[in-house]
Amino acid sequence: MSRLPIRLRLTLAFGVTMAAVLAAMAVFVYLRVGDALLSSVDQTLRSQATEAVSSVRHGESRLTDRDVAGGTTLAQLVAPDGRIVRSSPIGLAPLLRRLPPDGRDAFRSISLRAPEGDWRVLAVHARGVNGVVVVARSLEPREESLSRIFRELLVASPLALLLACGAGYALASAALRPVEAMRRRAAGVTAASPDLLPVPRSRDEISRLAETLNEMLDRLHASLEHERRFVADASHELRTPLALLRTELDLALRRPRSAEELEESLRSAAEETERLTRLAEDLLLIARGDRAALPLRRERVVAQDVLDVVARRFGRRAEAVGARLQVEASRLVVDADPERLAQAVGNLVDNALSYGGRSILLSAHRENGTVELHVVDDGPGFDDAFLSRAFDRFSRADDARGRSGSGLGLSIVALIGAAHGGGASVANAPGGGADAWISVPAAPEPALI
Repeated sequence: MSRLPIRLRLTLAFGVTMAAVLAAMAVFVYLRVGDALLSSVDQTLRSQATEAVSSVRHGESRLTDRDVAGGTTLAQLVAPDGRIVRSSPIGLAPLLRRLPPDGRDAFRSISLRAPEGDWRVLAVHARGVNGVVVVARSLEPREESLSRIFRELLVASPLALLLACGAGYALASAALRPVEAMRRRAAGVTAASPDLLPVPRSRDEISRLAETLNEMLDRLHASLEHERRFVADASHELRTPLALLRTELDLALRRPRSAEELEESLRSAAEETERLTRLAEDLLLIARGDRAALPLRRERVVAQDVLDVVARRFGRRAEAVGARLQVEASRLVVDADPERLAQAVGNLVDNALSYGGRSILLSAHRENGTVELHVVDDGPGFDDAFLSRAFDRFSRADDARGRSGSGLGLSIVALIGAAHGGGASVANAPGGGADAWISVPAAPEPALI
């Protein structure tokens, strides 16, 4: 059953339901018509019984007309002891073997051999009549009518069922036609041709399904484009240090060199190798964050301790470029991974040193249940057009901030902030320079014992 097309399954279910409904309606109509015809016979018998009683009272020889309302009627006057006093027609066998109790009228359905057939019988006790008047009317017209209705229902019901199944199949096919159109279009969707699915004009469940699938395709296409750009940018970033490294090695091996020249070439190669290592680590970190949540080892950390660690780590580099690192005192406590948090703040400091900052302030501030770790420098600041894409991967600032580095530092800061349940942001400081920060949840106050 599950292997059948949906339109056939829907048609079969509709057909079975319709067959049950038609069968129930046929039985209902048959029984109702039968009851109506029997009630009509009973009314005729009641009228004929009244006529028969009147005839007996007036001493007339006949009990009832031979033909009344298109049917044959039998009549008998039965004494209290069961003896037939009068019969119409003469010689008629007893219509009832047992008479009803005194004062009660009774309807019965019987079968007779002469005259042969099924009959409806009414026994009536009447005042002024010594005995019981029994009248009978043939049920043959009723049976013929019911037989004709049965034959008509037997022919009409399958035809109605067939027409209903055909209409159900056509309706199911029409309802599923947009789905088939979407299936054919989806079969041709590839990464190279990300066509959208056709949306039916009707505002029903199928059109909403098409809209939802198109939104999903848009997201997948955006994700694929993002991955393409990521791979292309990563290849471009890796190409430069690899080319420089190969050039240094080729130059070192091209002709005999002194120890000092070889040492200089090796130092240059080591710098490019270090750059490659950092870039590979950054790419692996971002790839891990894309696949799943970045693993963290959370603990209660004093924000100033993290800032002090970062300041010591970049102390020599700051002195080399003539910059000054300052840490603002703060005893705020955060719930964070100290290594990842130090890595994020270190990326912010690295950007500040790389892009012209000579006075760099590291501070922590509490803001709506989170703690923001700021790195503020006195450089030229960010271009307004860069602020909206500062955390995009491989995105670099304009010429005012330089173009060195891989462009992954701020992306990693945002990734670490999001993994902690916080975030990251950048802005231009009111007094000039750049202000970049990461926000992480503040640690809850310890319970008092």
